[in-house]
Amino acid sequence: MFVKSLVLAILFASVSTAVAENHNTKGDSTMEAIVVVKNYFKYLQQGEFEKLGQLFDDNIVWHQPGKGSLSGVYKGKPDLFALFGEFMTRSEGTFKIDKVHKIMINGSNVVAHLHFSAQKGSHSISMEGVDLMKVENGKIVEVHLFSGDQSSEDKFWDL
Repeated sequence: MFVKSLVLAILFASVSTAVAENHNTKGDSTMEAIVVVKNYFKYLQQGEFEKLGQLFDDNIVWHQPGKGSLSGVYKGKPDLFALFGEFMTRSEGTFKIDKVHKIMINGSNVVAHLHFSAQKGSHSISMEGVDLMKVENGKIVEVHLFSGDQSSEDKFWDL
């Protein structure tokens, strides 16, 4: 568990976010979902990785887009943290979410428009993305990611 925590800590050590929100506060579940996602980005920024891990449901389903070697569906925290570790290994520790532009909600679905980047030697990626998170009972249960240039992202991770 220590290794997984260390990998997660390295992965998000350089995250810098500026979270803007756009939501309708019609009920407690809506506010709860917004708070969970805001905390997700806050804990990334502050390096509070134990708290970050507590935001994910034990049976989290993470959809990593594309056709590259990291693309696919990851189920459960151990698989998700292993994926995070691969991001850091393959980017030589440089992968980060540079900015969260806006957070929007529709029921239990929360969307974050963001910018991410990574570098490996002379190769780099820097692009917009969208994270769609489903929040139930105060936990992130499913995540779908969308990249501004999926083929470039696939190529980067497979270098």
